[in-house]
Amino acid sequence: MENINKNKLFLASCLALITTAMTFAIRAKLETVFGPDGIGLTLEQLGYAFAPAFFGFTIAMIVGGPLVDLLGIKKITWIAFFTHIIGIVLTLMADSMTSLFIATLFVGIGNGMVEAALNPLVASMYPESKTKMLNRFHVWFPGGIVIGSILGWLIMDVLGLSWQVMVATLFIPLIIYGLLFFGEKFPVTERVQLGISNKKMFKSVLNPLFLFMVFCMFLTAASELGTTQRIESLLKESVSAPLLVLAFINGIMALGRLSAGQVVHKLRPSGMLLYSAIITFIGLWLLTITSGGMTFVAAAIFAIGVTFFWPTMLGFVAEYLPETGALGLSIMGGAGMFSVSIVLPVMGKLMDDANAAEALRTMSILPAILIVAFLGLNIYMKKQRKTVEA
Repeated sequence: MENINKNKLFLASCLALITTAMTFAIRAKLETVFGPDGIGLTLEQLGYAFAPAFFGFTIAMIVGGPLVDLLGIKKITWIAFFTHIIGIVLTLMADSMTSLFIATLFVGIGNGMVEAALNPLVASMYPESKTKMLNRFHVWFPGGIVIGSILGWLIMDVLGLSWQVMVATLFIPLIIYGLLFFGEKFPVTERVQLGISNKKMFKSVLNPLFLFMVFCMFLTAASELGTTQRIESLLKESVSAPLLVLAFINGIMALGRLSAGQVVHKLRPSGMLLYSAIITFIGLWLLTITSGGMTFVAAAIFAIGVTFFWPTMLGFVAEYLPETGALGLSIMGGAGMFSVSIVLPVMGKLMDDANAAEALRTMSILPAILIVAFLGLNIYMKKQRKTVEA
């Protein structure tokens, strides 16, 4: 990869992901601004208003995935940059469910284009350590949520400034990542490097193992992001500052992803996913019965569980199904975000009609299903390794 500054591209990619992640934390805080105690939207209406953050992300990834190979990583990265700008400006102007919906859609498309372009970028730059480097890249999703959560708490709860000031902080990482990417040379995607045809790529996404992983991505993403996105409403009766619990969860996740290389070596991706599902189930169940300081204990267990879900799912596909290319990674990410767009209104309805504990109990069903699914995946992968060794 001559004339390609991998360190600079990786740093810029991390800042782009920080921008993406900060939108998640800031959106969680906006529940209090636009919700029943603010502008007056119900929690179900908020679920619909925020859903485009996830299905917009899905559309961007499904469309952007094939375009990454066709147009190149660089062009998709700049599409992400400009849609981020539009989404942030429209969010600052939002004053109703409709305007919030449109603003959130643009933010979601920007976020999806970041993932569509930069997951293949990282995989292409580090072909010998994909799962490790994708985990390191995705350190900055929880890392960005920590930054956004603390900024939201400081700006609104401590300093008493307006929510618009909080949203405007998104321009800081946005401008920096734009400047870092400007003028840089990008590598071609790994699929292009390997010379895999479009026909083979599209055929490979019908592989039963890939379809199984897409199904699991629905559940892993919903378990993690469905819960954390509605943290303000879920935990407002349990703790005084739910946004700090969000920062706490994501701080643990960031630290965990930094050590991903060692964990992958010991457990392999399929083993990581099984243990993650077990611990996530325990954490969600504990969140239904704890309050006060013990909420942080339950949150820590939940955080340990969801830490490796997203990047390891992507790493598994990149390692074991490389012929799916950028399209495969985009379908995975898109499936994950689409599942959250379905879950958010359902959770809102449960909280409007019953209570937060009921919503959390319902969410705990998802990792319970994953325990069975990943147990089967481990058995399958062990058989595959034995076949190869024989």
